[in-house]
Amino acid sequence: MTDEQLLRYSRHILLDELGIEGQERILAGHALVVGAGGLGSPAALYLASAGVGKITLVDDDTVDFTNLQRQILHTQARVGLAKAESGRQALAAINPEIAIVPLQRRLAGDELAALVATADVVLDCTDNFATRHAINRACVQHRKPLVSGAAIRFDGQISVYDLRRADAPCYHCLFPEGEDVEEVRCAVMGVFAPLTGIVGTMQAAEALKLLAGIGESLTGRLLLLDALGMEWRNVRFRKDAGCAVCGPSGDARSGGCPDRSGADRVSSAPACRRG
Repeated sequence: MTDEQLLRYSRHILLDELGIEGQERILAGHALVVGAGGLGSPAALYLASAGVGKITLVDDDTVDFTNLQRQILHTQARVGLAKAESGRQALAAINPEIAIVPLQRRLAGDELAALVATADVVLDCTDNFATRHAINRACVQHRKPLVSGAAIRFDGQISVYDLRRADAPCYHCLFPEGEDVEEVRCAVMGVFAPLTGIVGTMQAAEALKLLAGIGESLTGRLLLLDALGMEWRNVRFRKDAGCAVCGPSGDARSGGCPDRSGADRVSSAPACRRG
């Protein structure tokens, strides 16, 4: 590390659990952030300020005036600009020494899998189930840790799916595809601005712990937040042996995830079903 880096990251280095070694692992890390909206904004900002060496920021949308209430990567001056590029400018202003790769497109299929394969940690900051399940399949295929968050109205959730561990559940274990799930969007239901900050910041914290190799992650635990009452619930869940994605007979390369409505799994709170 250079003298400037030692100074910039000194408050991390002072932490016994992290130290120089942990900070060096962060500096060498590559985080893939899918979604530069309400969750991706605080997540990417903290990853950049903490010195993650490479951040790939993916979003196919442009900055809209309605985004400014909660999507803190973006400014009024950048309304109409691609969110990926707007995010690149914001992150570069905070930490010009890291590499930021903006991608303005919706990733899918082989392109998504190839990009996941290059990352050390993946942050799902998207708002729809199809993309969430596609990211999960790619992470299972390449055994990459996935940090997934969601927020709608006053309800938030976050969990980690660390596919490097043989006993770790994947996103599909908890929320199987093929079920009748209503897609709920901020544009229709609204979202409390600080809620996206709380969940997105926690995603950054989990990603940094994974990169540095410290602490205990949220693998096998789902945190649910009711921001209106400011109450947290901690739900534990296990790997589904019959999972169509990560189970012994699962195929993470295919999109075939049959309905398993009779399987034994954690019951879903409203926040669990909303991207």
